[in-house]
Amino acid sequence: MKPILVLNGPNLNLLGQREPELYGRETLADVETLCAASAKEAGMSVTCHQSNREYELIDWIHAARDTASAIVINPGAFTHTSIAILDALNAFEGPVVEVHISNIHKREAFRHHSYVSGRADAVIAGAGVQGYAFAVARAARLVTG
Repeated sequence: MKPILVLNGPNLNLLGQREPELYGRETLADVETLCAASAKEAGMSVTCHQSNREYELIDWIHAARDTASAIVINPGAFTHTSIAILDALNAFEGPVVEVHISNIHKREAFRHHSYVSGRADAVIAGAGVQGYAFAVARAARLVTG
């Protein structure tokens, strides 16, 4: 079975360093390990990527049409600005699960709107990095039934 693609957007490479009171002390490597464990428990695997560049995320989404069974995505700030990422996700036929470490609905008003949510089959927000485990498990369930 094709892996679940886990994508992380801008500034998520700084997990554990950037605003730990908001995002926690876990690193991106910790998140990737958590995702791999969650996928393994579901009998699947993950491929993880992070970029601060919108076009790289879009290119990975395009490639996922042939290489992934589902996408778990934390678009970071692109959540609130990127119609291009939404359009790319709309061209992907498998399940999409959106994840956010913090509860974006309790933050600044501009963070309350997500373009990605318009395509997502599930949205997980405010569960800390544990939300990634939930997201991978949900994506696996959507793939396997």
